[in-house]
Amino acid sequence: MQSLPLVVSFLVAALVGGPLVRALRDGGFMRENYRGAALPFPIGVLIPVAALVALIPLALVQELADTAIFRPGTYPAVTYVVGVSLLGLLDDFVGSGVFGRRTTPAPSPRGWRGHFGALSGGGFSTGAAKALGSLGLALFALSGQGRSAAEFLIGAGVLVLATNLFNLLDLRPGRSAKALVLLGAALTLGSLDVDGLWTVGLFVAPILVLLPLDLRERGMLGDTGSNAIGAVAGFWLVVTLDTTGQAIALGIMALLTAYGEFRSISGFIERTPVLRQLDSLGRTTHA
Repeated sequence: MQSLPLVVSFLVAALVGGPLVRALRDGGFMRENYRGAALPFPIGVLIPVAALVALIPLALVQELADTAIFRPGTYPAVTYVVGVSLLGLLDDFVGSGVFGRRTTPAPSPRGWRGHFGALSGGGFSTGAAKALGSLGLALFALSGQGRSAAEFLIGAGVLVLATNLFNLLDLRPGRSAKALVLLGAALTLGSLDVDGLWTVGLFVAPILVLLPLDLRERGMLGDTGSNAIGAVAGFWLVVTLDTTGQAIALGIMALLTAYGEFRSISGFIERTPVLRQLDSLGRTTHA
């Protein structure tokens, strides 16, 4: 029964994915990708939508059949993943100007320095709102669970940095979702435990449904999708690793985030043959 959330949300996402992409396109919700092609945006909204719709039968079965379907960690995971998805949706719509039907994003601050610089100058930055809101959600999601102060703060840091890092990765089709698949495989094989997968399976399934759509450039995830993927990665790390492992992951992600603030992560991937091949795997090629 532990795998049921993954199965049900996969079925929901498979049914809803195609119609959602068409609805975004028909409604004029388009944005230019890195090649300048206008694509439906943000298809990443499928992640929270499919998960929430899947909760209808899952919660009913759990309560009415008196059986355990959800892992304990699933409850705070739903709070955090759905919350940061909504913050990403704010950034996608307000920050990119999609409500104004622009296919190219409006000029906006980039990186944490740019976002918080805009705030210090008296402006408003959806990126800063997203960062601060993510921190609030992370602290809330991990509170009241008997963690020590160190476990609580390190765990919250892992959630926030993973959310931001996967957002930084999402500059090419399929990159952030493939990174999650690799991370999840490493955590599952390294721990010889599938509890982490069952905990976040409600969200992993729609991410897998979106992966081929993203790779074939049928749509763009947007911050809605990349935030959700990063949130899932963060919870997978917190659920699977002990405090020491989380601290190591936090340090690695902090270094990668700092690198991304001053240098190009895409440039580093392009310069590294193994990473370049993994990054391009399954992606649509264009002349």
